[in-house]
Order: sequence, then structure tokens, then C-alpha cells
Amino acid sequence: MQENRNVLIVGGGMGGMACALALHGAGLSPEIVEIDPAWNALGAGLTLNGGALRAFASLGLLDAVKAAGFASVGPVRACDAQGNVLSEGPTAPIFGPGIPNMGGILRPRLHEVMRSAVEAAGIAVRTGVSITAFEEREDSVRATGSDGLAGDYRFVVGADGLFSATRALIFPDAPRPRFTGQGCWRAVVPRPADVTATWVYSGEGCKAGFNPISQDLMYVYLLESAPGNPWIDQADWLELLRARLLRFGGHVKAIAEGLNAESLINYRPLEVVLLSPPWHKGRVLLVGDAVHATTPHVGYGAGMAIEDAAVLGELAGGIEDVETLFTTFTARRYERCRTILEGSVAIGELEMAEAPVAEQRALSARISRLIQEPI
Repeated sequence: MQENRNVLIVGGGMGGMACALALHGAGLSPEIVEIDPAWNALGAGLTLNGGALRAFASLGLLDAVKAAGFASVGPVRACDAQGNVLSEGPTAPIFGPGIPNMGGILRPRLHEVMRSAVEAAGIAVRTGVSITAFEEREDSVRATGSDGLAGDYRFVVGADGLFSATRALIFPDAPRPRFTGQGCWRAVVPRPADVTATWVYSGEGCKAGFNPISQDLMYVYLLESAPGNPWIDQADWLELLRARLLRFGGHVKAIAEGLNAESLINYRPLEVVLLSPPWHKGRVLLVGDAVHATTPHVGYGAGMAIEDAAVLGELAGGIEDVETLFTTFTARRYERCRTILEGSVAIGELEMAEAPVAEQRALSARISRLIQEPI
């Protein structure tokens, strides 16, 4: 009987596409199912620190990501609320030759880069489909889709995000996403010529910053305390974000004054989830935000998902037994992801407590050193 090399990836976002590419590179035959019929990406800018860019390099996508976004050429700057520089990060490469320490990209542009790579690899994608059931068999798992089609796979990877339906199917009693107490605003604005890297402004109970995402654009963000997790009507986003950013000086004040209806403003409450091992049940494995969704404080939510894919692809190339593959993968990933996630949340807690900026920066530096470690 011919060996089943087919693998199902549930979710066609960054993590899912990265897993498909990594497993394709390991000699398996991945297929993606994506619930969005248009298979699009929404959102504004995305920070990619050197760890994320290193993971993209392992997938052969670094050059394409850099070309579609912006690779920082200056030091990360930490500023006070008025834009006075308090400290600067290193400019020499710390993640490896040719890998920038920091970068940024529009989410839809990154989606285009990865989608093009998936299509070039000939990976099948079924859109407008969700998975409704899994049935474990002796040497495969049968997955049934909302379109009525069923297939038998060597294993399944659930990469369907914070509110993962795959997680709900295999672990119905798993912890639900938890609100951290903060909300995050984002917008896309023109990039001043002197902004060639991330700048962070620390205020009272909040933090603003911006990061280049192309030669012409950067994205600005604001993290703030949001007691009670209030609902904020989208019709009010523009004026509310402008008022909040006007509390800062420097470039942030100019950004606030220039915001308009074309600024791609969005707001979301920050929610996290972390599952203790196991991250799999039978032949179904969870990765990315489905199992370790974090906050944006160290710019590594996407990076951890891409790392998951790189590690899974590496291991799948040498481990045939699925149970051994999944337990080895989780052992490689759990402590790193837990420590980064909990550290990121702790930075937010220091911000809400209005702890000294030096204390916040010290914790951020410790997490950054961990991110630099090999995966």
C-alpha cells in the first residue's frame, strides 16, 4: 500500500501558509482549507523583528518579504512621550548575516508574498470551507469539510487562529482567549524620510510607536489600558485615535494631525491564549495563534507562528511516526513560546501599572535576548 503523504492545513493565514510551505519542502503533500471565500488578509501594518525574519529566511521567503516591505536600516529608538530619545538598539546584525534586526510590512502585502509562494509550489487550496469533523483511523485521520468533501490525511495541522475551530473540535474544554486589560490601535500613514526603524514613545498608562512598512508608508500603533473592555464603534475610531495620539509630541503629534479616512485605522482588544501540552490529539496538531496567541509588545505574534512552521517542517523531514513528530515538536516549542508570551503580557501589565520606563525596557530587552536564541 502506498504511504499516505497528504497533510491537511486548516487555515490559510500566515501560519497556515508557512506550515504548508515547510511541509511541502519536507516532501509531504499539504492541502490548505480556508474559511474565507476570497482568501484575503485584512489589517494594517505588521512588525517583523529579526527572529521572524530569520524564520522567513528558513522558508526561503526573506528576500521576497524584504522587497515587499521595509527592512530597518537604523536603530530601534525608545523615547519619552515627547519624542526625546532615551535609548537606541544595536545596528549590527544580531540574527545572522543578511537578516535585519527589525522590519515591517503591510499585512495584505505579506499575504500576497506567501500566497504567491503557495501557488508556485502547486499546493492545493480550498476556500470558503471549514472543517466540521475529524475521525481517527488506524494510520490516518479523516477530515470532513462543510462542502461535504472528506479526505484521509497522514495528519492535520490546525492553524486557524485565536478563535480556532480546530481547537474547539479536539479540545472542547480548552481555555478560551483571555482579555489582558489593554486595547491596541493601528493605522497606516506616510513615512517621514528620517524614520528608518521602529520608534517607541512611552506615556502614562499607554505607549505609541511607529514602524516603516514600505518606502512610502509606516504604521503607527497605540497600546492603552481599556478597563472593562469597552465596545468602540468603528465610526468613532478616527477621532478617538487622533485625540489619543495628540497626547504625544514629536512625530506622533504630526501623525495624529494627518490621520484621515484613508489611514486604515483599526482597533482591537488584546486577548491571549496558551495551551499546556499536549498540543495535539491523535493526528491533529495545533500551531500558531490556535495554541499560543500573544500580544504585540515584542512584535512576535507572527514570528512565533512562522517559527512553528519552520520547526515542524524540519522535524517532519526526519521523523516518520506522527506521535513522535508531534511530541518532539511541542517539546521544542512550548517553553520558548510560553516564556515569550508571558513576558509580552507582563510588559503590558507594567504599562498599565505605569511602572518606570526603565523597568519596562529591561523586561523587553530580556525577551529580545530570548528571541535571539536559536529555535
